[in-house]
Amino acid sequence: MSKDPGAEARVRIIIGDTSIEAILADSDAARDFASLLPLTLFMNDLFRREKFAALPRAISERGKRTHDYAVGTIGYWPPGPDVAIFYRHDGERIPAPGLIVIGKVKAGVEALSVRGAISATIKRS
Repeated sequence: MSKDPGAEARVRIIIGDTSIEAILADSDAARDFASLLPLTLFMNDLFRREKFAALPRAISERGKRTHDYAVGTIGYWPPGPDVAIFYRHDGERIPAPGLIVIGKVKAGVEALSVRGAISATIKRS
């Protein structure tokens, strides 16, 4: 059975025994990120608001760029090249060059709200 080309790209983020559902954006950056999956990343904590990790290679920078974020935003930080998942909003803005939104956690983002680094596996659903 073939997938509808307009269908949402769903991914799972697995942290220990917890599985979080996310949906990737409809952008070149998100499709390029999906081409790296499955990935197991050692994600550090930044400012008790996000978990982030270096990607194995840079991905496309074509996608919505922003200096704001919401809880659950999955973003690409090109200078890294890093992926970040935001689990808390601290009122701060993202510095230049901004974040490229590649997806959104649909449920379970609170699983990221633990002190320190985590290991997370991201794979297609």
